[in-house]
Amino acid sequence: MAGRRIIAGAVLASLLLASSPAAAAECLRGANAAGAEFGEVLPGEFGRHYIYPSAETLRYLRSKGMNVIRLPFRWERLQKKQFAEFDQVELKRLQETVATATGLGMTVVLDPSNFAMYYQKNIGSEDVPIEAFADFWRRLAPLFAGRDDIIYLIMNEPAFVTAQQWLPAANAAIAEVRKAGADNFLLVPGTIWTAAVHWYADQEGGSNAEVMRGVVDPMNHYGFDIHQYLDDDYSGTKTACNKVDEAIAGLERVTAWMEETGNRAFLGEFGGHARPDCYRGLARVVSLLNARPDVWTGWTIWAAGDWWGDYPLSVQPLEDGLDRPQMVAIEPFIARKTPEERSCESLRRR
Repeated sequence: MAGRRIIAGAVLASLLLASSPAAAAECLRGANAAGAEFGEVLPGEFGRHYIYPSAETLRYLRSKGMNVIRLPFRWERLQKKQFAEFDQVELKRLQETVATATGLGMTVVLDPSNFAMYYQKNIGSEDVPIEAFADFWRRLAPLFAGRDDIIYLIMNEPAFVTAQQWLPAANAAIAEVRKAGADNFLLVPGTIWTAAVHWYADQEGGSNAEVMRGVVDPMNHYGFDIHQYLDDDYSGTKTACNKVDEAIAGLERVTAWMEETGNRAFLGEFGGHARPDCYRGLARVVSLLNARPDVWTGWTIWAAGDWWGDYPLSVQPLEDGLDRPQMVAIEPFIARKTPEERSCESLRRR
């Protein structure tokens, strides 16, 4: 009888945990699934200038144990004119890709990959008022509202604006998401490509570390999208990963900022070329993040995608089906091995 009571108690406890609104999801570990943001021609022609990731690519990432993709796409393709209705053909492509990924059991981070611009004009300028950006989110937010497997990244890598200029646009977008009734987890980037090593960098009006304390989310259900590459200028465009120590120091400093401010973070982009110094660097990065599920919700390496070809940062499998060496380097770190990683504290609703 005692044994039965113990078993019954354990079952009840597990059911309560599963049904509790405070229960946390698994930490997120995956890859960017690129292609829909490709092409300098805007809006461009589907299949010629850009493409969405194939089901085969998504199945490959899932087969590696990945449970999240970051899905870059372009604002101009979904909404060809400011304040206009969404293009229904493009929206269908986005929705079908999301359905395929979530059908495989993956979370999708929706990523308007626009660098805080629209047709190359900065958000907050006379050409692209903040109201236009807010309108975009007013229209997008209801389409995937209420889903724990869809995360809204407000914008990819704001550039050529200061944190002080960017913050009002970010808060306007967040307000529209919440007004639309969407309680999805949000990711908010800083400026200077939201790099960890630049979080404390001087800007007119204040650094990201100073200004981004002003993010306002009525639900307090958000984190910060952080990026970090390992080469000379932290862009991911150079061959050698000779700034690993500096990158790690930047990530550690951001981790401390998150602790201090009561925030959480997601490493949306990082990567390296196919060479031993990069493999070691990638392993150090993911090891650091995996060790702090209380602060880091997860990571997505840059990048998978069907059109990469011989792109040096690609983690898309080779034509013969073999894994890229970067995938080999990080694969041991994908699994969520501890209870803390399987119930990720930083993803818990607050």
